[in-house]
Amino acid sequence: MSTEATVSAYWTALEARDWDTLAGLLADDVVYHMPQTRERIVGRESFLRFNQEYPGDWHLAVTRAVASGRHAATWTTSAYQGEQLPATSFFDLDDAGLVREVTEFWPAAYEPPPGREHLAERY
Repeated sequence: MSTEATVSAYWTALEARDWDTLAGLLADDVVYHMPQTRERIVGRESFLRFNQEYPGDWHLAVTRAVASGRHAATWTTSAYQGEQLPATSFFDLDDAGLVREVTEFWPAAYEPPPGREHLAERY
């Protein structure tokens, strides 16, 4: 399976809560990094449990995915508690094509500084 296909299957399985399929895409020693909260989840079982136990009704949609060799990046949007939350994820696959490492950034929205209104359109 190509890197792009693996990452696509990862997001599809996660959205569907298809834990068996997701488990089959992960290396035993997968590492999931969340820099904003300075958390790291290590190992397939811990990663699966983290997602299985995540509270609330959340949904994921992939906006863009790019892959090169054993690396990929995605831009996703998560619908959670009435909000649309963007995230950027970086994937590294091992030699067997399994997800070995994920680093995920969940940026917080903020108001832009004054003085550039003439250059930028707000949405």
